[in-house]
Amino acid sequence: MQNHETYMLRCIELAKKGMGHVAPNPLVGCVIVDNDVIISEGFHSAYGNEHAEPNAIKKINDALLKKSTLYVNLEPCSHFGKTPPCADLIISKGIKKVVVGNLDVNPLVAGNGIRKLQEAGIEVIHGILNQECRELNKRFFTFHKKKRPYVILKWAQTNNGFMSKMPLPANTAENWITGLESKTLVHQWRTEEQAILVGHNTVVADNPQLTARLHEGNNPIRIIIDRSLDLDLHYNVFDNKAKTLIFNSIKNETIKNLYWIKIDFTNFMDELLHQLYQLNINSVIVEGGARTLEHFINTGLWDEAKVFVNPNLDFIKGIEAPNIDFENEPYEYIGHDKLYSIKNIII
Repeated sequence: MQNHETYMLRCIELAKKGMGHVAPNPLVGCVIVDNDVIISEGFHSAYGNEHAEPNAIKKINDALLKKSTLYVNLEPCSHFGKTPPCADLIISKGIKKVVVGNLDVNPLVAGNGIRKLQEAGIEVIHGILNQECRELNKRFFTFHKKKRPYVILKWAQTNNGFMSKMPLPANTAENWITGLESKTLVHQWRTEEQAILVGHNTVVADNPQLTARLHEGNNPIRIIIDRSLDLDLHYNVFDNKAKTLIFNSIKNETIKNLYWIKIDFTNFMDELLHQLYQLNINSVIVEGGARTLEHFINTGLWDEAKVFVNPNLDFIKGIEAPNIDFENEPYEYIGHDKLYSIKNIII
């Protein structure tokens, strides 16, 4: 059992190399073992590219594969998508034993991959490091089980609980709460999630770019809530640096990288997340403002909150931060800032 866990941990390590590149597909790593030695490795590197299993299998000759064990953190797929079924490839190579972390929740697979392997006479062991594998693919599992993206709330606040000065200072630098280390980490997070969301007021107040310019990787899809289409196109979020969705109550229109999407604001949160699900977006960071964050909190439609606190900064008055109780939660220091990570629901 210990060896199973060791090899599954390696699958997880490999899978993480695809972070920010494979969505909406899951993160998957694969190792092939012979006589307690890893003889090949592979991972899913980008959406549309080969899956982890063929990436590992193609490096090994068929004779060696026939006496090897294949480890993979997620059930091999059994359907044709962007690539052929991995289960069929495993069977064709004569591999006799497969060890799996999680069963796939995608209805197109959902046990069919394992069933196909077993019917071909392959020994299958599953459930190894089940919780660790689920944590790795929490976005994928949430997307398929809850029919919505995995939602991460993020904000920064002063020691006395303000997100921003009010009125806003003319020099926006006076309103910045966290240090460069925290800002750089946030840009890394942006490369790891499919989308980033802010409300109308945040665009007006901060004129953010919502890109990952401080960290190498892909820019997230930008999502703007502008119900009455009051925002002028001179704001940074309307430049050509990333695909941008503008949810509103007025029109559907596309101009270059800008997509205006009309939705019903009567049941705003449900409709928004349904639309994101339909658009195959499996994770989103909500970066503000306070009102938008509170919509997610009040409806319970969030999975994680990442809260930066500057313990050395107080504002006399301003916009209060959302109300989430994290005082008794553990934290880590990012530079001089405290970072609290709060989970809403165990996936």
